[in-house]
This record gives sequence, structure tokens and C-alpha cells, in this order.
Amino acid sequence: MRLELNGLRGSIVALVTPMDGLTSPYTAIDEASIKGLIDFHVESQTKAIVVVGTTGESATLTSEEHCNMISKVVAEADGRIPVIAGTGSNSTHEALFLTKEAKARGADAALIVTPYYNRPTQKGLFEHHKIIANEVNLPQILYNVPSRTACDMEVETVIKLSKLDNIVGVKEASGQLNRVKAIRESCKKNFLIYSGEDSNAKDFILQGGDGVISVTANVAPAKMSKMCEAAIEKDLELATQLNNELMLLHENLFIEANPIPVKWAVEQIGLIKKGIRLPLTELSSVNHENVKIAMDRANLLNQ
Repeated sequence: MRLELNGLRGSIVALVTPMDGLTSPYTAIDEASIKGLIDFHVESQTKAIVVVGTTGESATLTSEEHCNMISKVVAEADGRIPVIAGTGSNSTHEALFLTKEAKARGADAALIVTPYYNRPTQKGLFEHHKIIANEVNLPQILYNVPSRTACDMEVETVIKLSKLDNIVGVKEASGQLNRVKAIRESCKKNFLIYSGEDSNAKDFILQGGDGVISVTANVAPAKMSKMCEAAIEKDLELATQLNNELMLLHENLFIEANPIPVKWAVEQIGLIKKGIRLPLTELSSVNHENVKIAMDRANLLNQ
């Protein structure tokens, strides 16, 4: 039975994919670590899990690995927490396939990034998402991250797509906070609006957003959850205090390309083994101290 996404507000983790072995094109997925990660987030009040998104190294997984990760996370979640599967591609055919597989494997929703590299027009974006929404009866969250895709889904396109059945929300990572108000005022009342950037999540929520799909939540899930809840409740003092404690972490987890720093950080707290797949490499030793300092400031190394 699928969990209901309507009204899903707060901190959603963009989950790392645990791996085990030397950095190579063939670094193996460490399925044995998945249960511990899921348990960690359930216990820490994370509101949902995004599996095989950008942070989950979807770009370097085979289609079989991608789909098997969805199955494994759904099984370990066991109805305790919603599972949102990353199913985007720069091929509409591939995105359709992955979204159908996500539904078949029990995901509660799909997160679908704008097509990258081939830079479609706004009409192309609309048609891409429209056909997936029409063909797959599964809640779908649009994902706009122009810094990675070289493709910016404009507010007007989000508004048009929000009128389609099955499109229930957007992860907005353009960095333009003024888009929150524009989307909120023009979309249906229950349309979900999530930040895709930890560093602006507090302000994003205070301006009407519903939460954040978070990298930081991989290592600080309880504090991210509390910060989001405080912002939702308009407790500015508490939200600011918690966000200030997390801000250096928000910044230093992007000191190298995501998910390089966050995988190193999650390894430091004992939840995963060392392992990342080429062309990504392990965190440079010169940046270890920077990430450690950020973790210490967030009180993660004394627990």
C-alpha cells in the first residue's frame, strides 16, 4: 500500500547510495548498509526518503542497479516512511521506463529531474512531463536544478504542469526564492513546493515552501527535521538558531561535487563504508578537516 504524500512537509533526505570497495567504474552497491540508513532516518523523524537521485549517484548506476535500489529501499522502509524514487533522464523514453519501474517496485512517488545536456525548450519540458504524468499513475514531483542540467524550468511551465493529474509538487533548486511565492499563488492549494538547497531551506519554508529535499539530512537528520518544523511553525528564533548550527555543514558538504563530501561524512558517523563510483572520487584529504569542522559545529561528532 502506498503512503499518502498530500501534506508532506519538512525534511526529506536525498539518500546516498552505500557502496563498498575501491573507487572504480564497478564499485559495488553495499546492500547490507541500506537497512541501517533507513532506520536512522525513521528514528530521526525524516519525513521521506529520496532514493537514486543526484546524491544517490543515479548517473553512474545501471538501469538494473537503479531499479534494484528502489526495490531494496522500499522493502527496508516497510511502510514506515514514504519512498520517493528518482526517475529522471534526458531521454523521455528512459524516464518513462524508470517511472513505470518505480511504480511497479512500490515507490510512493517519483522525483523527475528536467532533461539535462540536451537543453529542451519550455514546450519540450511540458511535453516530456505531460507524457510521463499521463502514462504513469504515480505521484510525480518536478525537479528543477539548472546549475546541473543547463535547463531551467520557468515558473509558468511549473504552473501549467501543476494542473495535470499525478504532478503533485516541485523541487525548486534555482536559488531564486521569489519563485516560491509565484508558484504558491498560482498552483493548487495542496501543490508541494520543496527547496533543493539546504542553505536556503529555512528562508524557502518561511516564504511558503513545504520543506527541503536535503543533502545535509544524510548526516544531521534530526536537526534538519527540527529546523524545518520550526520554520513551518514560524518559530523564527528556533529555526534561525538550528540553521546557524547547520550552515557550515550546508556549505562544506558542497566543497567538492555532491555526493563526494556527504558520503565521506556519512562514513565518519559509521553508517556506510568507503566507496564511490567513477568518475566521482573520494573526498580530497585537504578537505577532510573542513568537513570535520562543519560536523563538529553541528554537534555531530560528540554523539
